[in-house]
Amino acid sequence: MRLEEGDAGRPATETGDEELWAGICAGIEADFATLFRRHNKVVYNFAFRSTASWSLAEDITQATFATLWRRARERTVDPLRRDSAVPILLSMARHEVMNTTRGNQRRLRLVHKIEDQGPGYDNNVSEWVEQEAGMAQVHMVLNRLPENQRAVIELVVWSGLELAEGAEILKIPVGTVKSRLSRAKKKLATTEVAHLLGGEAS
Repeated sequence: MRLEEGDAGRPATETGDEELWAGICAGIEADFATLFRRHNKVVYNFAFRSTASWSLAEDITQATFATLWRRARERTVDPLRRDSAVPILLSMARHEVMNTTRGNQRRLRLVHKIEDQGPGYDNNVSEWVEQEAGMAQVHMVLNRLPENQRAVIELVVWSGLELAEGAEILKIPVGTVKSRLSRAKKKLATTEVAHLLGGEAS
């Protein structure tokens, strides 16, 4: 099952993330559901870019929100420090990615399953596998970077976080995020993924 961004149930302008987060901390399921619908796609995309696997991305997204709800019930949810819940959700998702031990095994099993079915099995799934293969190639290029530089690419460039938000997740100064991003862009400027990096760091 692919996770999709759906109707939040209430207009986004009516209830901000801060209010929803307070509701989640109080154990209100409706607020949790609204937050999930509002932000599951950005978590899902982050997880896919981090793993190059649709199936792992789904698992990580579900695990991220399941962990959030478990912590809410235990009254151990971290406070929201910004007006958006995205930075803290991506921090949780990054933790799930780092804890993933299955690697690409599920992706490879999916590829083999499709090959066993023969041509014409499912065009949509075939497209997903093609996208996974493309992301795997991107990973090969990004692996030339130190892990700390890859992290800022994933958070700031691909996920669209502000430098300060990336710094909060990585627990480093904003200046360090900016310098790592600049070094990463310079190293990748002449590679096949340069077009994915956007403009210069500011």
